[in-house]
Amino acid sequence: MSALHHFERQANALICRLDGETIRVEPWGPDSLRVRAALLEDPDRGSIALLDPDPADAADTAVEIGADCASLRHGQLTARVEAIDSWGGCLQLSFWNQRGELLLREISNGGALKQRARHYRPLPGGNYRLQATFEADPDEKLYGMGQYQQEILDLKGCNLELAHRNSQVSIPFCLSDKGYGFLWHNASVGAVHFGRNTTQWEAENTRGLDYWITAGDSPRQILHTYTWMTGRPPMMPEYGLGFWQCKLRYYHQQQVLDVAREYKRRGIPLDVLVIDYFHWPRCGDFRFDPEYFPDPAAMLRELQELGVTPMVSVWPQVDERSENYPEMRRLGLLVHTNTGADVQMFFHGNNVFFDATNPRARAYVWDKLRRGYADIGVRAFWLDEAEPEFQTYDYDNYRYQAGPVTEVGNIYPREYARMVYEGLRQDGRDDIVSLIRCAWVGSARYGALVWSGDVHCDWQSFRRQVCAGLNIGLAGIPWWTTDIGGFHGGDVRDPAFRELLVRWFQFGTFCPVMRLHGNRAPQQRIVNRAGEEREWTGAGNEVWSFGADNEAILVRYIRFRERMRPYLRQIMQAAHETGDPVLRPLFYEFPDDPAAWTPKDEYCFGPDLLVAPVLQPGAVSRPVYLPAGADWTELHTGAVHPGGRTVTAAAPLATIPVFLRDARHADWIGAL
Repeated sequence: MSALHHFERQANALICRLDGETIRVEPWGPDSLRVRAALLEDPDRGSIALLDPDPADAADTAVEIGADCASLRHGQLTARVEAIDSWGGCLQLSFWNQRGELLLREISNGGALKQRARHYRPLPGGNYRLQATFEADPDEKLYGMGQYQQEILDLKGCNLELAHRNSQVSIPFCLSDKGYGFLWHNASVGAVHFGRNTTQWEAENTRGLDYWITAGDSPRQILHTYTWMTGRPPMMPEYGLGFWQCKLRYYHQQQVLDVAREYKRRGIPLDVLVIDYFHWPRCGDFRFDPEYFPDPAAMLRELQELGVTPMVSVWPQVDERSENYPEMRRLGLLVHTNTGADVQMFFHGNNVFFDATNPRARAYVWDKLRRGYADIGVRAFWLDEAEPEFQTYDYDNYRYQAGPVTEVGNIYPREYARMVYEGLRQDGRDDIVSLIRCAWVGSARYGALVWSGDVHCDWQSFRRQVCAGLNIGLAGIPWWTTDIGGFHGGDVRDPAFRELLVRWFQFGTFCPVMRLHGNRAPQQRIVNRAGEEREWTGAGNEVWSFGADNEAILVRYIRFRERMRPYLRQIMQAAHETGDPVLRPLFYEFPDDPAAWTPKDEYCFGPDLLVAPVLQPGAVSRPVYLPAGADWTELHTGAVHPGGRTVTAAAPLATIPVFLRDARHADWIGAL
């Protein structure tokens, strides 16, 4: 009986056909391949995240076709497609590096179990629920994948939802210690299971299979290639390097100016002051409420004169009472609800979301933002609610212009950031940073500064942020920050909370952006002139709000942040030019030290600093592993330690253990 499969070459691509399925493997960037497959149609579709490769990269490519096996080599990476089972009834893909070492292989197809590595389950309308299953190495370590609220750095053994939620950012790229990176190039809601026996990727609603794989000799090489293919951030502007002040919420104009003036009076450096939500009349009005901000242009001018960059919160919600709601509904610029009441989030009214995947909606909303904010002096935007935060996350009940949320939903935050980035660029701006609560593949190129969402004010949440910041950096988002002190549950009068805030503030000093924010107790009720209750305001959240002793500590760290400004500029330049994360797991700098692949509570801040935040209440010391391959100088004492060992670092409340690599920045010793 003749074989059921067929191999052919089309230009530099390898095409494999079997029983109605077509698989396309082709070069896509240095040492990288893109794999697409579909049933009963051509899988050569457009790209939702990857940039087009340089045609010159295809030069180092070789395709070989045999009777039962075909291969495509591109640089350091080779894909093999083998016909297995009776008469070649199934095709199995595997990937190998330049040394002939297996990196990744699909499960074997067929046999008594009748399993399928690529399993398409048809849905009404012609799409599929897809599972792609690979063999797993139980000893493999996996990192990246965005931001999940867990105290886990190595994701092996984790089950992860591929969907966005408040404080959860799904970016389906993982980096393996075996020397490859893998991007699930699919914006569908789904899941991934990094099991000991198999790795299984799932898409709830998709037209076909699409993934990208790259090989590299180090995590740095892998990440450089990945970010080259998905986009890197612009150069961080100078105002992004210093201290940012924020709270829920500065609710009137005088309060904003009083805070900025007080920082100036005290001589405390302040780069950015953030005006939080509900400074507008209704969600979707995209302008200041004149009752509380009678002359916003004058306020913004004074902030600039004080050397402070104003940032203003924007929500994608549109209240049905908004002045813009009727027109946006009529023009089809809103997210569509499939069934039931058209209320996608209830918060101070019935709200729906504008459709950021719709170019017309992006143009409309940007025009409102320009008129309401940019034209009067707002230089930066805080893009909140970016998942978006559906009231119950019933993804199957909503549809974007780009498609059902179950099929394309994860692109929303990227398109939200794109709106502001492209709008500001069209207006001649290039110093663009958008603080945003979510991201997807490619968000970095639109100036997305992700923060970790509305996390709680407790030590467990604090510990989770370290892992979150490290993994999102490895997923291609080098600009990242947290609400220093946490968002929910902090009482400024509570000594226990003050201790947590000081420790979090120290960590924030050594984050890509240093931003103090939170909803602090006791709160104050706000009622407008019409008698309508507005969103409340929290207690003071400025550095002088937590007691004089703590203020002295916090101000010292702000001043040290200023001292690091030239170094911060260098590591932001590296993020812009190469995609290097700012927060780096130890193995990123020391991949040849096996012990460097494990620590989850310390990290490198750029190439020169090792930071070990204090993550337990009442601690006055902590163990710190110092990677082999360098000597380490304690920033606070000047003591020098050889690498490859664990030391106990003193950590009284005013001190975060920081170590300098090979005596770099020796003039900083004793500065904290």
